[in-house]
Amino acid sequence: MPTLGFLKKKRTKDSTGSRDLDSPSSPSKETSFQNPPSASSKTGAPSGTKSSGGPHHSAHDSVTTSQFTQASTASSKPSEPMKAQQAYATPQSSPEPYQQTQHNAPSIQNLIHPTNSNQTSVPASQAMQYGQPIPAAQPQVRVTKGKYTLADFTIQRTLGTGSFGRVHLVQSKHNQRFYAVKVLKKAQVVKMKQVEHTNDERRMLQQVKHPFLITLWGTFQDAKNLYMVMDFVEGGELFSLLRKSQRFPNPVAKFYAAEVTLALDYLHSMNIIYRDLKPENLLLDRHGHLKITDFGFAKEVPDITWTLCGTPDYLAPEVVASKGYNKSVDWWSLGILIFEMLCGYTPFWDAGSPMNIYRNIVEGRVKYPPYIHPDAQDLLQKLITPDLTKRLGNLHGGSKDVMNHPWFAEVTWERLQKKDIDAPYVPPVRAGVGDASQFDKYPEETEAYGQTGEDP
Repeated sequence: MPTLGFLKKKRTKDSTGSRDLDSPSSPSKETSFQNPPSASSKTGAPSGTKSSGGPHHSAHDSVTTSQFTQASTASSKPSEPMKAQQAYATPQSSPEPYQQTQHNAPSIQNLIHPTNSNQTSVPASQAMQYGQPIPAAQPQVRVTKGKYTLADFTIQRTLGTGSFGRVHLVQSKHNQRFYAVKVLKKAQVVKMKQVEHTNDERRMLQQVKHPFLITLWGTFQDAKNLYMVMDFVEGGELFSLLRKSQRFPNPVAKFYAAEVTLALDYLHSMNIIYRDLKPENLLLDRHGHLKITDFGFAKEVPDITWTLCGTPDYLAPEVVASKGYNKSVDWWSLGILIFEMLCGYTPFWDAGSPMNIYRNIVEGRVKYPPYIHPDAQDLLQKLITPDLTKRLGNLHGGSKDVMNHPWFAEVTWERLQKKDIDAPYVPPVRAGVGDASQFDKYPEETEAYGQTGEDP
């Protein structure tokens, strides 16, 4: 195992939309937002962006090759105070029951074959049942539209901050819609040696188009900053919902895991490895469906790569050991994500230092709490395994092996892809009015944007 240290840093989250909305520079096609669509509507869900929302424990801060320092330096730094509502749930043999509130009470009747009398049942001949996953999505390259400038938008407020800059909620002056603009400071990008990752992020986002991935509308720059225009995702981070809930019931975790599985299947069909899967990078649209955001570590890899990057708790052992790796690291991370959703903590978490986390990952011993469903534990054991010849997603059947696992038996993949299944939680937001109530508030940027002069 390499001698790796860790330097904490905040992450800036991106934002997205679920279908082709109007370009920010297009004239408005709608004059009223007074009739929001129903939960099962196919209209594009706005997307949003946000940083980690303050210091969590170091396991959920992303790291890159340039950020690994001597272990003694990293471990000697005093830990930052955690927010009370975002503290990690400690492992316990008899955890408190799942706490439901008025706004996050899961309603999962439609997750399993719908029986709600208000719904029209779908004949078996039309709905693709579990065991018959949908055909792999055909890769398609999406071309971002138009060129934008700061003059096209009115900046409303900050949604999140990070090491390279921040994300702002903005309103288009042309169609009055709300978007999220990610601002990256060029000097910081160069200083942190993130030029390649930043270029990769733009290139990956320009290529992808999927209901569970963020939408990039375009980019522009000035002498000091880079700007990325994306749809505003109103519902906030899955991380925040998970911390409020402590842990998710089995069907709720299954719903979110299934949407992530479809997104990974699509990315891998385009030879893209995501490499930073975690609750902070999963946003909820206004209907409660997921949007994967922050493609800063995504990379097109037809075979293998060696770059050391990701989030300590979620790193696969082959990454920690500095071995060449492939798309299988995303399936390992999916296993860690499912474990965290079901338990409220990650399997290799250690309060001491990231070095202890890396050691735990390499040793690979996972203790499964007794309340985990047997099918879920079986799936986790086949995802969180250092043996690449046994890891689901890396075998001959690829992602279909994950979809065909008994834990996903109730999932109708084709309907889920179309968002034709109600989400277990619908964020309490007002659609179309720039409601950012699900995001923490931050001090606003003091440096003026749009400066001219020498470009670093």
